[in-house]
Amino acid sequence: MIPRHWTIRVRLTVLYGGLFFLAGAVLLGLTYVLVRESIDKPRFEGGMVLEQLPEVIRARFDPQAVANLQEVIRREQEAFQQQTLNSLLTQGSIALGLVGVVAVGFGWLMAERVLRPLHRITETAARIAAGTGAALHERIALTGPRDEIAQLADTFDAMLERLDRSFDGQRRFVANASHELRTPLAINRALIELAVSRPGAAEETRQLGESLLAINARHERLIDGLLMLAESENLVTERSTVDLADVVARVLGASPPDSVDLRSRLAPAPTTGDPVLIERLVQNLVENGIRHNVAAGGWVEVTTRTVGDDAQLVVSNTGPVVAPYEVETIFQPFRRLGSVRTGPERGFGLGLSIVAAIVRGHGGRVVAVPREGGGLRVTVTLPGRAGRT
Repeated sequence: MIPRHWTIRVRLTVLYGGLFFLAGAVLLGLTYVLVRESIDKPRFEGGMVLEQLPEVIRARFDPQAVANLQEVIRREQEAFQQQTLNSLLTQGSIALGLVGVVAVGFGWLMAERVLRPLHRITETAARIAAGTGAALHERIALTGPRDEIAQLADTFDAMLERLDRSFDGQRRFVANASHELRTPLAINRALIELAVSRPGAAEETRQLGESLLAINARHERLIDGLLMLAESENLVTERSTVDLADVVARVLGASPPDSVDLRSRLAPAPTTGDPVLIERLVQNLVENGIRHNVAAGGWVEVTTRTVGDDAQLVVSNTGPVVAPYEVETIFQPFRRLGSVRTGPERGFGLGLSIVAAIVRGHGGRVVAVPREGGGLRVTVTLPGRAGRT
């Protein structure tokens, strides 16, 4: 079975090779017809043909002997003609076969040359599709003749330029808006704390201040989450060696005591990336698992391991039953599942969005599946240290 990415190349090879082979076959056929016509009535030296021989020598030789000689010469002539044509067909067929082989090779090279720009466009598009917004900075920049393929590459580059500007503008807007909103929230927090801590403040004022501080803290967490989401959308360029097992142990050790049972099965899982972002990734997954354990006796289990050349992190937790169609959207910003949509511990729906953005920035992949009996199992796969180039 021919691989799919060879289909066009094979077709072009067959086209070019078939044209050359057909041209060779036509040339051989024309040569055969011309040679056959030229030797059909061979002439002797002096311009006499075989049929004129009896009249020339009848007066001097026996007519029967001349007829016999004429028949012998005719048979020799026919044998010579047939031998010549057979030799032409044999040698011509061999030459045609060699021409066919050369034509196929030439067609293969021509197809490779024709498809080389398309391969470059496809590889660039695949790298951009596998990366993040930062990968949009890459361009095809195709050189060579300004043909239709060059116009396609230039159009693709122009589209990437517009997308790059759009993504950069979006990230800058989110980051700038988050920074600008931090200042008034910090001022509000300071004023509320001052009013609450002032001597002689009424109990109602203290209760109102505590409520306002809780609301203010919630808004600050939202802004921090938006800022982290904007920053984690960038492709990670500066990397250092990180062991997921060490990061998980540090995150679990810093987790506050809770009714949720935290379990871990940690094996070395080295990778390369930004240690701060990877720690935030693990922290968000653990916090997400804890938040979804609304019933007593729940647990969160974190596993690290190496699969092939990749480092893998698996976070499983108990909780409410999750419908498969909801899993498809949990990595989108501001998406929350059932039990965390309401209540004092509800989140903003940014935690798993930040996880997905950090994973994409590190060139990895993340998958979530519902557990039987409720809860989720989230698997993060990052390129291992051995897999880095």
